[in-house]
Order: sequence, then structure tokens, then C-alpha cells
Amino acid sequence: MGGGELLAILLLVSVCGLLLLGYPVAFTLAGVGVLFAGLGIGFEVFNWRLFAALPSRYFGVMTNEVLVAVPLFVFMGVMLERSKIAEDLLVTLGQLFGRLRGGLGISVTLVGAVLAASTGIVGATVIAMGLLSLPTMLRAGYDHRLACGTICASGTLGQIIPPSIALVLLGDVLAGTYSESQLARGIVAVKPFSVIDLFAGAFIPGLVLVALYVIYLTAVAFFQPQKCPPLYDATVAGWALARKVATALIPPAFLVIAVLGSILAGLATPSEAASFGAVGATLLALLRRQLSLSVLREVVQVTTRITCMVFGILLGASVFSLTFRGLGGDRMVAEFFTSLPGGFFSALLLIMIVVFLLGFILDFIEIVFIVVPIVAPALLMMDVNPIWLGVMFAMNLQTSFLTPPFGWALFYLRGVAPAEVRTGDIYRGILPFVLLQLVALAILAQFPALATWLPSVIFD
Repeated sequence: MGGGELLAILLLVSVCGLLLLGYPVAFTLAGVGVLFAGLGIGFEVFNWRLFAALPSRYFGVMTNEVLVAVPLFVFMGVMLERSKIAEDLLVTLGQLFGRLRGGLGISVTLVGAVLAASTGIVGATVIAMGLLSLPTMLRAGYDHRLACGTICASGTLGQIIPPSIALVLLGDVLAGTYSESQLARGIVAVKPFSVIDLFAGAFIPGLVLVALYVIYLTAVAFFQPQKCPPLYDATVAGWALARKVATALIPPAFLVIAVLGSILAGLATPSEAASFGAVGATLLALLRRQLSLSVLREVVQVTTRITCMVFGILLGASVFSLTFRGLGGDRMVAEFFTSLPGGFFSALLLIMIVVFLLGFILDFIEIVFIVVPIVAPALLMMDVNPIWLGVMFAMNLQTSFLTPPFGWALFYLRGVAPAEVRTGDIYRGILPFVLLQLVALAILAQFPALATWLPSVIFD
């Protein structure tokens, strides 16, 4: 092992250690990258001229039309949440399904899927679902563990169901990585890959995961009915209930279908569809008389804060990746994975385990910008479909959000759960849903067509 490879390993270890100590991600990536670049220059294993590429990289980030969709999708999701549209949807579906055993849990799962398609922000969705649905489920007599597990699992669907912020960022990173890996293999006519392909590829696996959740809740209602009793609420029924369901469900569902459908149909780019979604969410809030100056100010502030965090990490990650590659880290990683016994399967399994474990301590944005550019080229060099690989990454990250003891979704729910709900209830309640996600991940690994069929039908 040469000096450059040794410094690349120390670079990774230093970044992970500083992040665990709580240092800001963007400044850690950039600062440690510059520090190790200086060490590399001193040991004559790093060419300082590589940093001349930074201005063009930054310019490329700021002019990337795909990344324009990030603040627009965030604005759309936060507006739907702050304007109480999500709350109306949850209450209405609870009245619709609540008379059935397990019906309230199923309605929470379905609302989580709709919110996932409209927000794409895991923390915001879990907190909103916890505040809105957990008290109702507890009053209805639901088992604490089942209620907490259902809310955490449904709240993390924003990782896999498009249009998702995670998929936008992951698709943008994979698009560049895929092009570079194919050129390295000598393939000049590279088949295009974009965020739109990843949206189409994640659609069916996301629905499969929702179906697994619903099947599990139905089974619990059948075999252990005491854990999920019906919610007897006859205050609204008949045509009045039908009108209420239509009023609460159709507008946000139409907005989500219009945004995602326009992207998949090729009528709009992700940025154009996201702008339509942001304006549509604002109009819905205005029509429901939930839009005020204070709400608008809060939505803009949250959107600005999240967007600045994303782009700050992205710019810092550019320095980190440039230094890592300049030290020969990318070659070292590729040689390691290609030399593993078992070939592609062993490499994929090891990478999935690493991503899963890192999901305990790092946010998905950090993993997308730090880990994926390092490990993805090794798999893409083995002629892997980038759509399937991207969906595997997304579902894996979603699983790590739930797994005790460090799952981020568990911390989000713990922060808003009442005192009667113990932390142990949250941890034990999520375990069946983690197993369901691992089953879905195994199904996707065994049947890649779940991710590749729809893009091939739409775009080929």
C-alpha cells in the first residue's frame, strides 16, 4: 500500500470520527479534505493542480437544473404540512377505515405514503405523524408498540416513494458516477441515466413496501385483535363521510399525481414539476384558508434552512471527493471490491452492510454525498443497472433509519411521543417493520425487474 492510499484511509477515518463528535458536516468535509490534500502535497502523493477543478465543480453544482428541484420539493412538502392539509387527510381516512380492526393503522400507513410522495422529508413526516396520529391510536386502545412501529415505518416511506428528496440527490450523484464508470470501461456511447429513471424505478418497490405494511397490520388485526381495536366513530357517515373523504383526499392526491405523472410522462423536468407542486401546494393552502403570512414565513424559513444544509454539504463533499480521488482512494476501493471472493454478490453484500451501518450515525444526505461516490463506481464497473442499484441504496438507507438503537426515525418519534410511551415500546414496535423492509430489500435483490421494468416500458 502506497502513501497515497494510506492517507486516503486516514481521510475516511478522520471524517467519520469528527462527524461522530458532532462537528458540522459541510465544514468537516471541506476542512479535512484541504488538510489531507496538504499532507499529500508534502509527501508528494497528491497533485495540487487538481484543486483547479474546484471552481468548475462549484459552478456545475450551482447551475445544475436537477438540484433546483430540491428547494421546490421541500417547499411543497412543508407547505402541505404547515397548512394542515396532511392533518385533514389523516383525520378523514381515520374515520373511513377506523371502524375496522387495524383500520386506523392502515389509514396511518396510507397517509404516510401520501405524505412521503408530497414531502420526501423523513424527519418532518415522522414528527407530523407522531403529533397527529399517535394520540388518536393510543386513545383507541392500540398497543403502544404497534402504534409506534406503524408511525415510524410509514413516516420513512419518503426515502423510497417518489418524488423524494433522497432520490433527487441520489439520482444526481449516480448519474455522474455512472457516466464516469462507463467511460472508464471504454464505453463511449453511454446510455443516459437521470433522476427521472430513478423515480420510475422506485415507484413499484415503494408500493410493494406499503403493501407489506398493510398485510402485516391486517394479519395482526386477525390474529391479535386486542392490539388494534376498531375506532368507533359514527359522527360522520354515509354521503357526509364520502364528501369529506373526497375533499380531503382528492386535492393532495391530484397534486402528487400531477407532479409525478408529468415527470414520468416526459411533460416536465423534475425542476419544472417541483415548481408546479410548490405553487399547487400554496394554492391548496389558500383555498382551504390555511395560508397566512406567518405560515408562509415559517415555510420559507424551513425551506431555506434545509436547502442551505443540502448545498453546503454538497460543496464540502466536492472538496472531500477530489482529495480522496487524488490520493488514489477510488482505485483502492475498486481493487478491493473486485478482488473479493464471490465476485459481484460479495461486493454488493458488503457495500449494503456498510451503507446500512453508516445509516445509524450519518444522515442520508451525508451518505449520498460521501459514501455513494466512493462505493458505487466499483459496482457500476461490474455492469450493474444503475436504476436497480439506486433503488437498492434508497431502500437500504430507509431500513437504517428504523433500526434500533440509532435509527433517526426513532429519535424523531421519541421527541414528540407522550410520556406514557416508553422508549422500549418504540424500539420493540419497529422490529417487525425492519424485518419487512429487509424482506422487501431481499425481494428487490432477487427480482431486479421490480425496479427496471417500469423505466424500460416508459422510456424505451
